[in-house]
Amino acid sequence: MEGSLLSQGLNLMLIGMGTVFMFLTLLVFATRAMSAIAIRLQPDIPAPDATVDPAAAGSSPAVVAAITAALHLHRSGKK
Repeated sequence: MEGSLLSQGLNLMLIGMGTVFMFLTLLVFATRAMSAIAIRLQPDIPAPDATVDPAAAGSSPAVVAAITAALHLHRSGKK
């Protein structure tokens, strides 16, 4: 009786672990397939123009001065 119960437990464990392994393997392949489809369907995004200076694009001198002062205060540790 005990050998039969042990073999049934082992059989159940192997079936359960095999089911989980197959599901996770299927999930990996499905995720990779969806990723490949998403990359294929994604529109091309143009690269930003390297000749334009982002700091000078639309910042006024007062905003630049305020940001510089805030960074200086933050880095010095004062409040």
